[in-house]
Amino acid sequence: MGTFLAITFDIVQILLNVLWWIIVVQAVLSVLIAFNVINTYNDFVSSLWRGLNTLTEPIYRPIRRILPDTGPMDFAPFVVLILLAIFDMLISRYVGPAIAASAM
Repeated sequence: MGTFLAITFDIVQILLNVLWWIIVVQAVLSVLIAFNVINTYNDFVSSLWRGLNTLTEPIYRPIRRILPDTGPMDFAPFVVLILLAIFDMLISRYVGPAIAASAM
């Protein structure tokens, strides 16, 4: 049972890391689009933008309801990154050692 929990913990850590990178790329792309550094007329940029928005919009929606409207700048990705860092720290500090102790 301990091995299963350890593998599950590792998978959760990997998924959090992948989600973190998806949000970072989406946030950088959002800033570049907001300041007209790149535009969505490019097919690759447009496809990447739509795909990242499809993945991240369900996460951002509840946070955007709470945050004030700041115009073209969207602070929801930064809030999500902070929450992900806190969640990762909590599970690394409390869940990881508990799983390691149960594996012995």
